[in-house]
Amino acid sequence: MKLTPRQWLKRLWKSLEVPVPDATQVRRRLEIVERNIVLPVKAVGIVVLLPAIEFSSWYGTVSSALDVVVESIQYFFWVYLALNIAFGALLLSMRRLPLGLVQWIIFTDCLVDGVLLSALTLISGGYDSLLFWLLVALIVRNAASMPPALSQLVLNGWTVLFYVLAGVADVAVTQNVMEMYDEATRRALGLTLPENPTESFLVRLSVMVLTALCAYAVQVLLEKQRLALQEAQEFTLREGELKSAGRMAAEIAHQIKNPLAIINNAVFSLQKAVREGKGDVDKQIQIIQEEVGRSDRIVTELIGYAQLSEGHVEKLSVPEELDRALAQVFPPAAHYPVRIQRDYEEHFPPLLMQRRHLSEALVNLIQNARDAMEGGGNLFVSAGLRGENTIEIKIRDEGPGIPRDKLERVFEPYYTTKPKGAGLGLAIVKHNVELYGGTARAESQLGKGAQFTITFPARISIKPAGTT
Repeated sequence: MKLTPRQWLKRLWKSLEVPVPDATQVRRRLEIVERNIVLPVKAVGIVVLLPAIEFSSWYGTVSSALDVVVESIQYFFWVYLALNIAFGALLLSMRRLPLGLVQWIIFTDCLVDGVLLSALTLISGGYDSLLFWLLVALIVRNAASMPPALSQLVLNGWTVLFYVLAGVADVAVTQNVMEMYDEATRRALGLTLPENPTESFLVRLSVMVLTALCAYAVQVLLEKQRLALQEAQEFTLREGELKSAGRMAAEIAHQIKNPLAIINNAVFSLQKAVREGKGDVDKQIQIIQEEVGRSDRIVTELIGYAQLSEGHVEKLSVPEELDRALAQVFPPAAHYPVRIQRDYEEHFPPLLMQRRHLSEALVNLIQNARDAMEGGGNLFVSAGLRGENTIEIKIRDEGPGIPRDKLERVFEPYYTTKPKGAGLGLAIVKHNVELYGGTARAESQLGKGAQFTITFPARISIKPAGTT
């Protein structure tokens, strides 16, 4: 299929986007970079810079334009100092603050640092100032502190723009000062414009842009490598857990199934003996039969676990699996009078699980919703991220709803509200979801339909049902 330019650009941007680490890793990175490294360095820098800003003369000449620039920078420095005291106090208590607020604080702090360094560049040599290298270091710091692609690119873009504006202002101020003196005085004071300012500017601008691009590219590669390593480890872990659970269940089923068959034969023989009048043990027989039935259901469930070893863990896309399940339940040729309303968020972490387990859960939920709307209606299917690491899928119908007294039991095995139902569909949903550390719940009001919600953690470990 030929892609449109917009689709091509969207796919290119997605491939170049930095995979954002989870909240714990982002918070840890910000603590190391901003609180443990940048904050002490800035404190020392402010202490060193304070007497130079307040008491030193930056130029040996006096001009109105230069006076305005220097005085403005002095005022801004005090604003900068006040802001950094506030930012420092917040960073020291960053563990008690929401991550989003911390990121906005650091974004603002980086922006203010870019303004100050560019202003100091203006009064310390313009494009030829040695402070240029601090701006390069600031770009690297921005990349380390701002994993989101857009935030990082915007921040570094503003940093480059501040440097350009500082250089332009330096040329304008120098020309203003030179216009106040004749040529002999300008030579005596050493006031000259650079011989080739454009070349110097382009070289330094190229260094800044290339640094920003290289820092971004390195971050993309490192984050993608980290995610690939995590996924490989999780694949291995889950495959091992599934095979281990399958082997254990198969062994238990094998050990229990044969004794149960013998018990059933013994019960049959005992019933025959009772009918012949050799003893009244009907009560004991009934107890044995009940226990046999219960044991058989346990074995059936264990056989389900044994099937775990037959599949393989895959990286699944939630929207794709939902669309596949909808197509299975609502084939186009069937013409069901149901309107499907999809609402999928754009970006999802992948689910690492067996496709069969997710497919069974989704198909059962969608089939229940379809059966509840025999006269037609809207089926609402949504999927999105809840919080930072939880995938949530909701399936809501416009059927008659489920009575409150039955709602709490809908996930129980063999319990059904349908005349011909087996009572296993929702039990399978609950089993398959909880196997991967997820949850399943039902909500309903009579006359307003029912909604089933299943959630999966993005990073999970498989556990047998019933464990804590």
